[in-house]
Amino acid sequence: MKVAVTGAAGRMGRLIVKKVVEDEQLELVQAFDVVQTGKDAGEVAGIGRIGVEIQSDIKKLDADILIDFTTAEAAVKNTQVAAERGVKLVVGTTGFNDSQKKELEENCRRVPSVVSPNFSIGVNVFWKIIEFAASYLHECDVEVVEIHHRKKKDSPSGTAIKAAEIVKNVLEARKRIVELKFCREGLSPRGEEIGVFGIRGGDVVGEHTVYFFGEGERIEIIHRALSRECFASGAILAAKWLAAVDQPGIYSMNDVLGF
Repeated sequence: MKVAVTGAAGRMGRLIVKKVVEDEQLELVQAFDVVQTGKDAGEVAGIGRIGVEIQSDIKKLDADILIDFTTAEAAVKNTQVAAERGVKLVVGTTGFNDSQKKELEENCRRVPSVVSPNFSIGVNVFWKIIEFAASYLHECDVEVVEIHHRKKKDSPSGTAIKAAEIVKNVLEARKRIVELKFCREGLSPRGEEIGVFGIRGGDVVGEHTVYFFGEGERIEIIHRALSRECFASGAILAAKWLAAVDQPGIYSMNDVLGF
């Protein structure tokens, strides 16, 4: 599989470049970013020269698969170009507004695409555990809290929002209608809601906690990412899984992991 990486000069992009180069089943053929252009992607990633320069023009895309960890605005453009060229997609970008999300999904449906707010295998198991717990704790009050480094742009994280949506779907299947609430201040008594809140500080890679508050007891389900390796490894796994997929459409890590 010939792989192109967008956001190649960013934290995740550099790590994915390294992982692609190390993998025997994948070949890095292109790297894109709006910074560090003209520099060797391997040198930017700290693995030495690999002969692939970082480009800025996504219209030059020519690969079997594109791995995108950029910004919401850039990801919409990148996926559009990929769809036009029949390039398969792995998209881990988050922070989309409603219109961007709709456009992204339209692009990704045109080619085989794995789209997830979190490619960590542990997080995907975490989501399954939450779904299981919610089916038995459906009368509890539920809150979701996430912690990330001070430079993260979107809040709450895509992972936290998906966790809340998983619980919301389980509760609504049991005829308990709840809303997601992203802010509380002033006089704000609790209603039928799931609070979703983000904390920012330091260099925290990512921590997500789902609280189930019952009468006289509390359950906390936590996932902590100790490095970005888990995200990059999952994205590589998704890319290799796509090699055998010919049917266009949006797939998730549930499909990749066989859940």
